[in-house]
Amino acid sequence: MTDHTAILFANEAFYAAFASGDFDAMKEIWAKDAKVICTHPGWTVITGRDAVLKSWQSILENSEGSDLECRNPDAHIYGETAVVTCYEVIDGNALAVTNVFVLEKGRWAMVHHHAGPTASAAPPLDRPARPGNSVH
Repeated sequence: MTDHTAILFANEAFYAAFASGDFDAMKEIWAKDAKVICTHPGWTVITGRDAVLKSWQSILENSEGSDLECRNPDAHIYGETAVVTCYEVIDGNALAVTNVFVLEKGRWAMVHHHAGPTASAAPPLDRPARPGNSVH
């Protein structure tokens, strides 16, 4: 598996955990050694693994029934750091997203997630749908 494919797979795993409300899977996605940071739409910046995971636990416990899709993920690799830009579409509302991953003990682990409103509608998928290309 190339690094590019592995990074997109890690990003996809994040959205699968988010869409399914799987907190245990969400915990595994976030880095354990590197400092983590998260900014949810309308929230202040959250710093530190414990605080970030607590925020995700709250979101996942209170988001039953949301229709979530990740569109047009694009990975950019900078050595042992990777940035994925994409769009989240939640219940028809689009957010522009930046997810940052680091190579930690041989796996790509999330260290930063930032989602915020976008002035335009989410773009259509940039490639044909395939299993795992989007999360529903």
